Amino acid sequence: MRTPITSLGITFLGTASAKPSSTRNHSSLALRLDGDVWLFDCGEATQHQIMKSTLVKMGKIEKIFITHLHGDHIGGLLCLLASAMNGDGGTIPSVEDPRVGSALIQPLEIYGPLGTRAYVRNGLKLTYTLLEGTYVVHELRFPEDPPGETENSPSPSQNLHPSESPDGRNIPQVDGKWAEIFNDSIISVSAAPIFHSVPCVGYVVHEAPVQGKVDPKLYIPHLKRTGTDMRVMKEIQKGQVVTLADGTVLEGPPREPGRKIVILGDTHDPSPMEELAKEADLIVHEATNAHLPGVDNRVKTEDTYESVEERAKSRGHSTPQMAGRFAKRIGARNLFLNHFSSRYSGGNDGTSRAVMEAIRRLAVAEFGSGDVVCARDLMNVEIPSKRALVKGKKPAVVVETQ
Repeated sequence: MRTPITSLGITFLGTASAKPSSTRNHSSLALRLDGDVWLFDCGEATQHQIMKSTLVKMGKIEKIFITHLHGDHIGGLLCLLASAMNGDGGTIPSVEDPRVGSALIQPLEIYGPLGTRAYVRNGLKLTYTLLEGTYVVHELRFPEDPPGETENSPSPSQNLHPSESPDGRNIPQVDGKWAEIFNDSIISVSAAPIFHSVPCVGYVVHEAPVQGKVDPKLYIPHLKRTGTDMRVMKEIQKGQVVTLADGTVLEGPPREPGRKIVILGDTHDPSPMEELAKEADLIVHEATNAHLPGVDNRVKTEDTYESVEERAKSRGHSTPQMAGRFAKRIGARNLFLNHFSSRYSGGNDGTSRAVMEAIRRLAVAEFGSGDVVCARDLMNVEIPSKRALVKGKKPAVVVETQ
């Protein structure tokens, strides 16, 4: 069972769209829950980026959430599975092979839209890849998806890869979303469709309410007055109600809201996410294209902000202004722009910094009061607890680059 999260953060492993560059890798993001890792998308060479990261460890990956099946978001998945689960080539083994299913107590979980299961299963089989652990694929089904099992989505129990668990679920959409596709007492994940050129999903990670911190000044005088053992403070801190000898009732501090993180895939319109994403502490939103006259020397003379936005939408993508507008609409605290065109370098030279600052300002103009950051590869983000934010001890996020 997971214990309450003390450290919650994000590492951007890849921030490019379509084509990688020397400064940006294909799309992938690691959510860090203390030492554990949940990946969101897994583009080509994600495992190389993990090797460069000081905070993300391959052996700590528990779950992988795929937003859509475009190659720049899933092309590194099979190789990462092989590395994370000590895979190698060879003849497909029998179930008696000691390598099969021996390394992980719990299967590595993969979530994604229709076709994710077939992609993983057939890719591993066709490349003769053996795994020491087990994995399981859960598919998020759109209403328009064909009913039952198809060639693109074989049954979880049909012709399994030797390391595949048969417990994969086909999760139907209910009221336009997939509520709590994962949940435990500490954290949950929900999802909703977002509009792109292919079926695409946005995810919301929501920490459960956490027990508020006891202020001793409110309790100790009562305990001393009644001669109560101070050890009852532990019960009060857990939220329990304590009745003292004189009838005084002491209640533990109220529970405080947990942190909420919204991670979108490629989109020109994430409006179906709006309800789930309300009041997010942090949203990651793509900003593939931007109009940067006077900053980007490759701007076409005939282009305008409106024409660039229409072109981005026609390809299923967003501009910084579109990201800013959505972040404002949901009342987000922080906006991280991601998934940049290859023309926008993630380098640290003056020209690259000027371009990214111009992109950031476009989003700020629409977002208004919140903070906006342009993500770079291997950027680390820490998300303080609500208690720290309310008391003003920390900024909404702490950003570090390696």
